[in-house]
Amino acid sequence: MGIINRLPPSVINQIAAGEVVERPASVVKELLENAIDGGATRIDLTVERGGKDLIRIADNGRGIAADDLPLAFQPHATSKLAVADDLCRISTLGFRGEALAAIAEISKTRCQSRQASSSEGQEITIDGGRAGEISPTGCPEGTVIEVRNLFFNTPVRRSFLKSDSTESGHVQDMFSRIALSCPTVHLTFRSGGKLVHDLPPVTGIRDRVAVFFGRELADSLLWVESRIESTHLWGYVAHPSQSRSSPKSQFLYVGGRFVRDRSLAHALTEAYRGLLMVGRAPVAFLHLDLPPEEVDVNVHPTKVEVRFRDSQRIYSQLLSTVRQTFLGSDLHARLQTAEVFPTNETQASNPVATGRPEPPLTLSGGDERRQEVASWFTTSPVAEFKPFPTSSLGRGSSPVDWSRDLGPAARLGSSPRFDEFTSSHPGNADRTVHDSFQPVGRPDSLSQPLDSSSPSAALTSPRQALRAIQLHDSYLVAETDDGMMVIDQHALHERILYEDLRKRVQRGNVESQRLLVPEPVNLSAGEAEVVVEHREALRDLGIEVEPFGGDTVLVNSTPSMLNGVAPDQLLRDLAEHLLSKPIPPSRDALLADLLHMIACKAAVKAGQKLSAEEVAALIESRHLVNDSHHCPHGRPTALMFTKTELERQFGRI
Repeated sequence: MGIINRLPPSVINQIAAGEVVERPASVVKELLENAIDGGATRIDLTVERGGKDLIRIADNGRGIAADDLPLAFQPHATSKLAVADDLCRISTLGFRGEALAAIAEISKTRCQSRQASSSEGQEITIDGGRAGEISPTGCPEGTVIEVRNLFFNTPVRRSFLKSDSTESGHVQDMFSRIALSCPTVHLTFRSGGKLVHDLPPVTGIRDRVAVFFGRELADSLLWVESRIESTHLWGYVAHPSQSRSSPKSQFLYVGGRFVRDRSLAHALTEAYRGLLMVGRAPVAFLHLDLPPEEVDVNVHPTKVEVRFRDSQRIYSQLLSTVRQTFLGSDLHARLQTAEVFPTNETQASNPVATGRPEPPLTLSGGDERRQEVASWFTTSPVAEFKPFPTSSLGRGSSPVDWSRDLGPAARLGSSPRFDEFTSSHPGNADRTVHDSFQPVGRPDSLSQPLDSSSPSAALTSPRQALRAIQLHDSYLVAETDDGMMVIDQHALHERILYEDLRKRVQRGNVESQRLLVPEPVNLSAGEAEVVVEHREALRDLGIEVEPFGGDTVLVNSTPSMLNGVAPDQLLRDLAEHLLSKPIPPSRDALLADLLHMIACKAAVKAGQKLSAEEVAALIESRHLVNDSHHCPHGRPTALMFTKTELERQFGRI
């Protein structure tokens, strides 16, 4: 007798439910998407105990005809597909015909629906997959679905659910995804009898981002948009200062459907390369509209995974669009100032009376000190350093003679001409733009050209002589037209060196110094293996190595800029870096990673005293490099403090 049995329909539906319905949030997703596909302009979501006891969704969409109502809860029954070829032209959020049947199989479900052409609605109740009779009922136009006691007939699955608060959090996350993808739909969300969100329809998503993530993040968003043939990319990316510790705040939509795609996520991360610190993830709200035949959404029952016909082109479009946006934006970080305090002498002297904390910024000396600070923004006897001094920055004070063989971008004071560097500034190699890439105008002030009086314009004026001083042998304080900036000398110099080295690597003319006697370096087995494996990339950086037997590697040359670093120490640092960090997937990414390390080693250090000419040369050269607002590791190179903010802190306004 055979041992293969045909499973009954109820068991088949419960198995399918395990794929479609993972938790209450999965039910919310499927029902919200059905409501949107039904043309609803208002959707009300109510849950109890995180959706375990009740999920209720009411919409004002087209409704379900009385004849279709029982069929809607049958497996593989749908109005969105008719033949197999329709799978290549999917334009709706749902299409598989599995969700309602799976939900009804593991819960007690009631559905009421009325179409505009009907004078009364129809109601059906399904208890654990067993459907009752359809009966007439009074209800408004649209559909109301109630799902009670989820997983009541599969107690093992119910026991795996988390606490009520955790499940409610997952439901809210799902609600936010839908709300961000459909800003023109009025959405409400009630949980535990309390109104959590009431979101009226809006024309853009910025207001809804403010609701879910705060006004600070919403105000930092940068509009991005591009069209390549029939592919339209649009949305917002956040300022690098608004990064997160995980990619959970990356909302990527394809045809209005929230998706998780490794290729798109990697392109977004690459666009932020050098702007974020290690371990930080960018924030983005991006939509990708393309013909249905260019994307396959029938990959998984949850419809979160997709496949693109030309994934490389879409990867390139996303990467180049975001980078173009950054090149035209002011990405300098801002100093965070304290709360504004009253100017009235009595109130200011008694912070308890105002209910505010005592101001954190206090200066002794009264008006004399205030006048001193105010004088920073007027003509004063402070030395005005002339740009392009004759001495090289760091000469004689740095343990590494990094300026010896670098190009004009790094020899900050060697010459008043920077023709070689500035000629390539607007179109640097980082801007890998598709040939047909055409940026589309932004809908708000972000698309306006930088005003000459703006902080960004003040920072990028090509021949602006700034007055500056060095503090704690680590930071430079410089005056701008709009206020002042505090510069991290190491971070800024690291960016300058990195950009110069990167261009030299691209041209293949990194100058190296051949050792008179090759130096053998004893490494561990793993270190020796990884160094030899990547010796071609090291050669591009001016470091020539070869195996010397066993775990010994022979160093034949080192970069001229690092002639103050012992070859054995340099090689050990590189080997440790290659072993401790994941190897980038491409050769270019590997070179960029190694350039980060070399530029960091060669840059002036915190605590290193600079002369007035060196300070001026460093500040003057910042406008000659791209992304001067961040070092290659993603740390900000400068913090901005406007004159208005400064005067507010001192009670002048």
